[in-house]
Amino acid sequence: MKPADWLQNFSEALGRGDIGEAAALFEPGGFWRDLVAFTWNLKTCEGRAEIGAMLAATLAAAKPQSFRMQGSEWFTFETAVGRGVGHLRLRDKHAWTLLTALQELKGFEEERETGVASPPRDPYVLIVGGGQGGIALAARLKRLSVPALVVEKNERAGDSWRKRYQSLCLHDPVWYDHMPYLPFPEHWPVFSPKDRIADWLEMYARVMQLDYWGSAPCRSARFDEDRNLWEVVVERNGEPVTLRPAHLVLATGMSGFPEVPRIPGHEKAIHSSRYRDGAAWQGRRCVVVGAGTSAHDICADLVESGAAEVTMIQRAPTIVARSETLMELAWGPLYSEQAVARGITTPIADLTVASLPFRLLPSFQQPVYEEMRRRDAELYAGLEKAGFLYNFGEDGSGIHSLYLRRGAGYYIETGASRMIIEGRIRLRSGVSVEAMNERSVWLSEGEELPADLVVFATGYGSMNQWARELISPEVADRVGKVWGLGSDTKADPGPWVGELRNMWKPTQQPNLWFHGGNLMQSRHYSLYLALQLKARMEAIPTPVYYVEPVHHKA
Repeated sequence: MKPADWLQNFSEALGRGDIGEAAALFEPGGFWRDLVAFTWNLKTCEGRAEIGAMLAATLAAAKPQSFRMQGSEWFTFETAVGRGVGHLRLRDKHAWTLLTALQELKGFEEERETGVASPPRDPYVLIVGGGQGGIALAARLKRLSVPALVVEKNERAGDSWRKRYQSLCLHDPVWYDHMPYLPFPEHWPVFSPKDRIADWLEMYARVMQLDYWGSAPCRSARFDEDRNLWEVVVERNGEPVTLRPAHLVLATGMSGFPEVPRIPGHEKAIHSSRYRDGAAWQGRRCVVVGAGTSAHDICADLVESGAAEVTMIQRAPTIVARSETLMELAWGPLYSEQAVARGITTPIADLTVASLPFRLLPSFQQPVYEEMRRRDAELYAGLEKAGFLYNFGEDGSGIHSLYLRRGAGYYIETGASRMIIEGRIRLRSGVSVEAMNERSVWLSEGEELPADLVVFATGYGSMNQWARELISPEVADRVGKVWGLGSDTKADPGPWVGELRNMWKPTQQPNLWFHGGNLMQSRHYSLYLALQLKARMEAIPTPVYYVEPVHHKA
């Protein structure tokens, strides 16, 4: 069957309200991922029964129509209130995967600016966090004429990057990292230094004329159920300011607070978030606890700065992938100069990624990492000989799956692995730090290591911690865990939920939203969050299908 024929049959079945026939057009184990168009949610339905249940609940209100193929896989469509784009993977005569994604609201399309508007006293949307996520969402909302204010604890947009360690560079390519509406120029480096990202974000907030308060930490938030408004206290110019937005978005990244092991003497160490550069530690002995991206970067920086000894404490296996190999096998087909030359635009690349249900991602990634193991056998042999514990994830599906599950535990090789192999970065693997004092640390196997500096590159807690800190423990528990798929792997307990928990979609707390992730996710998913907020502001009915129950508290 040709895709156009399948789409016509699907459209006719929906038009007749024949839910059974529409569901039967999918493979028995087929997938339908909907981004706001039918469900006013981010929802993946797996199997005919789930697809039928979703249609039974949404079809009458959605009123889908005007399905038109655009090539062999893509199509456009309309609903009662919006226009969307879709993607179809057909096997024989049944759909294997279907994506439907709302792109705009009828009568409320994005607008060209007509002048500089004064921000209202109380914005409709208050965004807490002025990094790439908050800025991207604010830009989307501005184009939709939704009054929004960003409040950021740091002085300047981009400071969350600017204040990190000096050697920090993005490990994903520039084509993956564009901001909405204003892509990086063509001459931009493939892997961006952190200060250039910081300056770009500061410039972006200014030229997009976003309503942005720097040096304005959010102190507290309370939801007034009677008025259906938030009461948020923000500190500005040293004075408390109370704002009353309808919606509160926590755009504080994808992480919570820095995690430091509570061992005797831990206060003498610093967390990686406070590390700046290795210049002050020339000729000194340094210990870095952790073996993820920050740990590798910091170790390499200390070596290059002339530290006498640098020792990495690796507590558990880490996924390692060479940047060049990852670029060729994983990012390159969609996010590269070659992809652009083939006509793959940023929106097409983003939607192609979105079209693959999370359940299928491991099976697509496992062959990539099998090939990576073959190509880079010399690297892995060297790491193994040095005693470094590496793997490709619990199921061999690599960095991309791990990032979605827990956002940590990997390193993209740009030099530190070679230093480990050469012995320039010393290694203690399979151990942990049990105690420390001014000049040394004790390991779990009983060894004492001299240490003038100890850095805990031990990650961050859940984004949910911000809800607990700013709102209340009760609201944090009502919302539950943020991020992860329910893969039942380390730090991502089941059951399977099929979408990232609580991200970019309605939560169990009315009018509270979470927005974060990497630059690509901030760019792509800010659209769907902005459309949900715009619809609510314009009183467009938004019947949400299936808000995920909470399985794990904060």
